[in-house]
Amino acid sequence: MIINFDTMSYYIKQQLKSNGKWYPKAKTIGKPVTTAEVAKKLADLSSLSTGDVKSVLDLLGGVLADFMNSGRTVKLEGVGTFYYTVNAEGNGVDTADKVNAKQIKGTRVRFIPEVSRGTKSEITTRSLVGPGTFWELLDENIPAQAVDGTTPGTGGEDDDDSGQGTFG
Repeated sequence: MIINFDTMSYYIKQQLKSNGKWYPKAKTIGKPVTTAEVAKKLADLSSLSTGDVKSVLDLLGGVLADFMNSGRTVKLEGVGTFYYTVNAEGNGVDTADKVNAKQIKGTRVRFIPEVSRGTKSEITTRSLVGPGTFWELLDENIPAQAVDGTTPGTGGEDDDDSGQGTFG
């Protein structure tokens, strides 16, 4: 199920140092949406109370970790798949029998948004990216308006550092 809210996304112009070319780069505005805000929106769309939804969301991270810590990936329908990757120390070892857990220096959680494919395997929809998303240049002199009508500052986490966007 795709739920379309206000589908205004913003980008800035960024020049890559590696090749000197310019690309659009996704830019977030305002403060991150909180668990309480997500819970309220989900409660408004369902028959659950805001408290019930927030309680489930508060437990979600621990439940995902429990499954992933047991070696599983977690696929949430309509959202996507979460899984672990590891960062290994150094340049590796010469033979398979020398590989061991002591080489692991970090663990990351990766996420792949759910996709729908057409008859020719082309991606037709990607969860979390609405089909009606409209991109607008974020002008620092004319800040975008947040959904609640306040004028947010720019900031927060960007899509990625390549300047080409996650899917571009």
